[in-house]
Amino acid sequence: MGEMVSFASNGGDGQGYLALPATGSGPGVVVIQEWWGLNDQIREVCDRFASEGFSALAPDLYRGEVTSEPDEAGKLMMSLNVERAAKDMVGAVDFLVGHPSVSSSGVGVTGYCMGGALALRLATMRPETVRAVAPYYGVIGWPQAPVDWSALSCPVQGHYAEQDDFASPEAVAALADELRSHGKQVEIFTYAGTEHAFTNHHRPEVHHDEATEQAFTRTVAFFRAEVR
Repeated sequence: MGEMVSFASNGGDGQGYLALPATGSGPGVVVIQEWWGLNDQIREVCDRFASEGFSALAPDLYRGEVTSEPDEAGKLMMSLNVERAAKDMVGAVDFLVGHPSVSSSGVGVTGYCMGGALALRLATMRPETVRAVAPYYGVIGWPQAPVDWSALSCPVQGHYAEQDDFASPEAVAALADELRSHGKQVEIFTYAGTEHAFTNHHRPEVHHDEATEQAFTRTVAFFRAEVR
């Protein structure tokens, strides 16, 4: 359904996967990858948003590197240049709001695992443009790159697993408390009987179909209400 596109990224070039709705235009959504890279699963997420009437773009933060091996994914995530990734994400937002297929002046942002944390960061970097952020099992994990929560201006709708060592219930509660202490609008959904990455159908050992559908339905309704 979609295609790879190039966009400006702070004087350089970034790339990403863009999926457009059959109607030709719709609100914009930026999708941030898991630690595996811009793989089929993330492309399929963009395609699914497009099927719901959104114009969805996933920036390629690893610049072409993709893996299915956890050890390699961990190395890619740990070696990620957060500042360069931030520039690529901002470039993706700016490209999307200027694209003729996008009917909104702002965008929604979602992301998974590593991408959930980066989605939250992106919302603080483009507060005038990001109208809603929906992280999936992601909490901020880069102490060397702290987030200025005072810059966040949009509501947050988080989706988390009941059993998750990466985004534990304690870490999620601490994140929600931190955001609320800054006066931010936060809604957290925890899905019973789920594990980390429960929406990834390419990982049948953790995929939970019912929770995936419920979370996606909530996210779509959230973006339809907030992204204009």
